[in-house]
Amino acid sequence: MSNIDPEFSGPEKATSGEASSNDRGPIIRLDDFLKCRGMVGTGGEAKILIQAGDVCLNGEVETRRRKQLVIGDVVDIDDETLIVNETDFD
Repeated sequence: MSNIDPEFSGPEKATSGEASSNDRGPIIRLDDFLKCRGMVGTGGEAKILIQAGDVCLNGEVETRRRKQLVIGDVVDIDDETLIVNETDFD
């Protein structure tokens, strides 16, 4: 007997360079957010910073570059604090 809901298709995922949405609102990947805000010039730079542990998300070190962010999330990098807002999804 299975407890799997046949109507459930799984969580939505953002593809590279594209914002998506879920039940918490629009989402953007951490690496794309850093590029969008000009903190890095390329995805490779973002990957290096994130995997090195130089980026914090909501007060915790985040090493997953594809971590999905929503409005209100707080990203700390290079002594700067950035708050995800609706303009990051344009």
